[in-house]
Amino acid sequence: MSILPQVVFLLIFAIAAYILSKRIKYLRRNIFLGKGETRNDHPEERWKTMLLVAFGQQKMFKRFVPAFLHLLIYVAFVIINLEVLEFVIDGLAGTHRIFAPFLGAAYGVAMNIFEFLAIAVLVSCVAFLIRRNVMKVERFTKPEMKGWPSLDANLILVIEIVLMFAILTMNATDQILASRGVGDYALLNTLFFSSLIRPIFEGMGNGTLIFIERFAWWFHIIGILGFAVYVTYSKHLHIFLAFPNTWYSNLKPKGEMVNMPEVTNEVNMMLGIPTEGNQETPPAEIGRFGAKDVNDLTWVNVMNAYSCTECGRCTSECPANITGKKLSPRKIMMDVRDRAEEVGKSIDAGGQGLEDGKSLLGDYITKEEINACTSCNACVEACPINIDPLSIILQLRRYVAMEESGTPAQWNAMFQNMETSFSPWKFSPSDRFNWAEKVKEEEVK
Repeated sequence: MSILPQVVFLLIFAIAAYILSKRIKYLRRNIFLGKGETRNDHPEERWKTMLLVAFGQQKMFKRFVPAFLHLLIYVAFVIINLEVLEFVIDGLAGTHRIFAPFLGAAYGVAMNIFEFLAIAVLVSCVAFLIRRNVMKVERFTKPEMKGWPSLDANLILVIEIVLMFAILTMNATDQILASRGVGDYALLNTLFFSSLIRPIFEGMGNGTLIFIERFAWWFHIIGILGFAVYVTYSKHLHIFLAFPNTWYSNLKPKGEMVNMPEVTNEVNMMLGIPTEGNQETPPAEIGRFGAKDVNDLTWVNVMNAYSCTECGRCTSECPANITGKKLSPRKIMMDVRDRAEEVGKSIDAGGQGLEDGKSLLGDYITKEEINACTSCNACVEACPINIDPLSIILQLRRYVAMEESGTPAQWNAMFQNMETSFSPWKFSPSDRFNWAEKVKEEEVK
């Protein structure tokens, strides 16, 4: 028996593993372009959040129909990978359906379940293609979705459909060969879904059937390995990053803005309030207030960007976007990822990296976009994997305000009023509660 198929399989597997490992290192380096941040507090709550939001897809079910279709694909992805394990063992050992003799009738039951999930994936992917290209759901037609993002979404759905057809074709031809007693093909119990397409192949000779079955097997395993590599270049990277992304998500109440510790300590020192740390050691010099480029953001912010599913739920819930403003929280995340990719490729090519004369603010994200944000947290609440676009927006706005003094004039007046009168309006602090007295008087009348 020739060992050539095993050698070819091992070579393909090794190439895929090598490419995947290099890509993972590249992504990790890009994510850690961001500043350090420690988020290891409350581990029990973090594990619970990850299990509910990433594994349990808790937030997806705010929109039931797409959530249910997505769940079918997700469950199929997890369970069908058990069959992929058999593919890998068969490829390395030169066997055919190695689990069949050990599992007996249970093997047929398992294969019927796998085929049901394959059909569920087919139906779900077709439904998603219709939603994107026929129904043209509004959140999929925003300007940032033109070109590659739209193609990427459609391409991954088509790939999944083709891979599921490969499974059904392989099983259908395998059953025919098994019924004819050809070679070492396992005698499978009747597989319901693949049996529906058996008539297509019934009139073919054994040699043709073996070729089709083997072609479908190779196509599927190479497709799976190619898919694993492709995912790292696609928005579907969230398949893997959703888990660490939810684990490291912000556990603080939504609406609580993070102050710069350096500024807080300075204010406390001016007011005579004790600050944390050794008071004899002068505070470190602040490199930059806020964020201008990806290296000013935290690594969690950059990981958020790489985890983005581009589903657009954040943008569809954003009141600024709904009223026609240019702000799109999804675009903010896509821009951060694109800038990190640009910097990473420049570094790998021996270029200037972050010193290329570009920056996230200005070249990717405009002041008009970030100024439109109402800080309402609707985008954060809507995200199915706890991505936080608001954190990035606030850091960019902080840079504009504190480094460039570039906020709108109306904002500057508000800032001054808050500094002098402790409210956005220009009246004496002593008169702060006069309006309440007037309200009481009106109630009495």
